[in-house]
Formats: sequence, structure tokens, C-alpha cells
Amino acid sequence: MTASKRGAKLQQPGVTRRSLLKGSATAALLAAAKSLVPGGASVAWAAGPETTKAVLGYIALTDAAPLIVAKEKGLFAKYGLPDVEVAKQASWGATRDNLVLGSDANGIDGAHILTPMPYLMSVGKVTQNNVPVPMHILARLNYDCQGISVAKEYEGLKIGADASALKEAFARKKAEGKDVKVAMTFPGGTHDLWLRYWLAAGGIDPDKDVSTIVVPPPQMVANMKVGNMDAFCVGEPWNEQLVNQGIGFTACTTGEIWSRHPEKALGMRAAWVDKNPAAARALLMAVMDAQQWCEKLENKAELAAILGKRQWFNVPPADIIGRIKGDINYGRGRKEAGTNLLMKFWEDGAVSYPFKSHDAWFVTEDIRWGKFEPGTDVKALVDKVNREDIWREAATALGVTAPASTSRGKETFFDGKVFDPDNPTAYLASLAITRLAA
Repeated sequence: MTASKRGAKLQQPGVTRRSLLKGSATAALLAAAKSLVPGGASVAWAAGPETTKAVLGYIALTDAAPLIVAKEKGLFAKYGLPDVEVAKQASWGATRDNLVLGSDANGIDGAHILTPMPYLMSVGKVTQNNVPVPMHILARLNYDCQGISVAKEYEGLKIGADASALKEAFARKKAEGKDVKVAMTFPGGTHDLWLRYWLAAGGIDPDKDVSTIVVPPPQMVANMKVGNMDAFCVGEPWNEQLVNQGIGFTACTTGEIWSRHPEKALGMRAAWVDKNPAAARALLMAVMDAQQWCEKLENKAELAAILGKRQWFNVPPADIIGRIKGDINYGRGRKEAGTNLLMKFWEDGAVSYPFKSHDAWFVTEDIRWGKFEPGTDVKALVDKVNREDIWREAATALGVTAPASTSRGKETFFDGKVFDPDNPTAYLASLAITRLAA
């Protein structure tokens, strides 16, 4: 797509002949809109989406599948948005920068994104000159199936979800004057937080005992191959590819740290959502439709083939298929088939629904590591960014039952720590390694 096309102004609201010809999609949107208010009275989005276009970014990670499938299967068009573009981003930093721009300035309107990023952007923690860029989370894209991988030189150690065996090995390497480097994909993002939680639970301080570096997901395997890192945390298919190439092994999947944990989100610029509320709902409906398709076991082989295409990931489907089915090849001769550690996309809508309690954990962990101030009002920030209300409207339109509460309740981690979303302070106080003053 040319810069001039990408920067073109969005279509103004109004019912055009083209929008009326959407057929069943427009009819569904009209019926859904009427179902949301007493007596079927008209609402602002009953006329259909205000625009047929949005530019969505994605990183080459399996959890971008709902956006890619929605594009490949014509689901955006089905819900009245035929001109949605799904554009590859080089890194999470590039995703952030393009979200700051917006599509009117040749950037993007939304993205497959690390759940904490919309929070960090909304308060200007990771943007140039700390200028806030208000963002909204509309849905969760997946649960589980990220991985923590370790270099082959450590394969003789007993390392799993318990990382404590690395503490002495890392200390010995540092004593020899060598750097110990661990990689994640974006400071304060999900992979950073999984890696930090794993290290800290094993008694390793992620800021003092190792050097933490940022590497884009598709570059993880190549960097470990040339010895640039000792461990990394990233999504698939890169952990699987590392094992398939014999370069390292998977210590654990992140589902072994926190079972059925939230991961990526559908994040949109708040300005785009505010300008195009009907289009935002239609976009969300397409993504939710795609999530249901991705969840079905009979579609896994086709899903792996789609993602592996040159224009999307450009990787062999064999690097994708195993872990989306729950077949985990950890390396070191360990293989587990049919586990519940597969990537989850739907589960009757429970995966897709953006629980506010989950976002509260991410904000709290970023307080733990100094990304947010200790006095941050977690609830107020989550209420500002998380738009689960839009998800509920889209769910009603699709005939999907929404969770009864915005909280999934207390969450328990593999090391016995408990996060109560109603008391983040108590959780922080229970942690031995933090950046918070004693």
C-alpha cells in the first residue's frame, strides 16, 4: 500500500449505497443494534460502520492469528469493513510509534499488542517526550502459550518453571567476567513480566544478576544461535523453532507459571474508537468471529498453514502446529502430547473477554518493576483503558454470553503467590524481589 493511500482520510459517517449493499452483514448489525436498547429503538451505530477502513498492526507471533484469520477469511468484510489492512510491524517499538502516528499520518489505528502497552502509552511512559497517547483495549486475543527458552549450554541443569538452578550458573559466569544476557520483547510488556517473574521466583534479580535486553520476536532464534543471550521469553513460533533447530530448549511455557493467563490484546487508539464507535464494534465482532474459528481443533492445520505463509510469518507450519494443539516439544528429549498448554483463543468467549482483573495484574507488576509509580491508582487506570463495555455490546450482537463479572477473582501462580485484584498492595508486599522501597 502506498503512503498516500495509507494516509487517506477515513470515510465520513453516513449511509451510502455501498454500505446498504453489505447484505447480511449490515442486516446483522442493524438487528444487533436494535437488540441493545429497549423496544429496538435506533442507536448511533444502527446505520452501519462510520468507515470501512482501519489499519491494524501485528507482530509475527501466533497470537496475532485472530487478526490474520479475520483478513484471510473475509470476516472484516462480513461485518462491513472490507478495507481493513493488517500490516506487519518490525517490533513492538515500531508498533508503538505507528500507533502514536495513527493511520491519517501513515501509521496504524490499532494492533495485536502486548496487554500492558496500551496502559504504558496512555500515560506517556513509553512514548516520545512522555506525551500520553490514549488507548483502549477492546478484547483479549489469547491465553497461554508463550515460552521461556534457555541456551543449550545449560541443558544439563534441572530447569523448568523453577529457575533456581540458574542462579549459581549465572553467578559463576559473571565471576568469569562474562555477561549474562536475557532477552524479552518490550520493557514492561508481557514477555518482560513473565521473564522477570520466572527469574525472581528462582531467586535471580532480573535487574542486578543479569542484563536484560530487548530483541524483536522474529530475531530471538538467530540471536541465541550466535550466542548473544542465555535465555529469552517470547511467543510462538519462536520457542518451537529454537527447539526444532537444536539451538536451545524450552524451560517452561508461561501457562506453567500462571495457568490460563491473559496474553495479547486488541488495542485501538482511543481517538479512532471515539470517532468510529460502530466501526469499532464491527471490527471487534470480526475478530471475535475469527477467534472462534481459531479455537476449533479441526482448523489447526489450516491455521498453521495460513500463518506460515510468506506474507505473514514466512516460517514452516511445523514450527507452529504443535503448540497450538498442545503438543510441546521442550527439547532435551522431552515431549508432551495433548497438554492443556495450547494457545487458547475463545473458550466460549472467556478468553476473548478482557477481564479488568487481569489488566490490574499487569499494571501491578509494572509497579513492582518501576514502570509505574507506587501510588498509581490501578483501578482508575484500568477503568480508563479497558473497554469491556464495547466487548459486551459486540457479544450481544453475536449472541455470545458475556461473563457475569469484570473480575476473574484471585489468581494463583506456580510458586504459590496469590494476586487479589481488590488488594494489589498485599500482593506487592508478598514479593521478595521488587524495585519498591522497603
